Amino acid sequence: MSAYFVTGTDTEVGKTYVTCQLLRAATEAGLISVGYKPVAAGCETISGQRANEDAVAIQQASSLSLGLDQINPITFDAPVAPHIAAAQTASPIGEQHIKDGYHALGAHSPDLLLMEGAGGWRLPISDTRYMSDVVRSLQLPVILVVGMRLGCLNHALLSAEAIINDGLHLHGWVANGLSETMPVYAENLLYLKSAMPAPLLAEIPFRHTPARTTMASFLEQVV
Repeated sequence: MSAYFVTGTDTEVGKTYVTCQLLRAATEAGLISVGYKPVAAGCETISGQRANEDAVAIQQASSLSLGLDQINPITFDAPVAPHIAAAQTASPIGEQHIKDGYHALGAHSPDLLLMEGAGGWRLPISDTRYMSDVVRSLQLPVILVVGMRLGCLNHALLSAEAIINDGLHLHGWVANGLSETMPVYAENLLYLKSAMPAPLLAEIPFRHTPARTTMASFLEQVV
């Protein structure tokens, strides 16, 4: 089984989009794939049930047909930082609960298991613990989604530094276009390709489905 933790340089940088594209590419290649969104904050009514939109997208992109409670075991209604939502609802986020959910999915023996975080790398899950602590415990290699916009150089380099300093392997990064009009996009991409301490796995254009050749190459680098 190939398993990775997918994180981002910030919230709303396309972690779920990239995760879903990779899961679908695996399915098209005849592989068994499953995504895992252990913690999500912000729910709406989807098909008659309260659910997180990102978690539903990951469930639908996975080739394994599993219940949403398996894909996304910890959910909060309020669209706020999960540890704040947990405190507001007196529902602590259990690290063991997250790890148990991961191992339960791994028991299905998928070819590819992608565990997606919420927000960025140093996401608090309590007043003293972070999602990165869970990833360290599981010793998962990391894929970093870089939202290509003003400020991405600092965010990308600091995120990469933190991941490596935590003793984890940064497998690579994805350049995800967030705008068609980002100033000096090519120059930013070129700088990151030279400065990031891990390879560029894929470049995904803004609001365009990535080419099959792009996703096939991406898939080859992770499975």
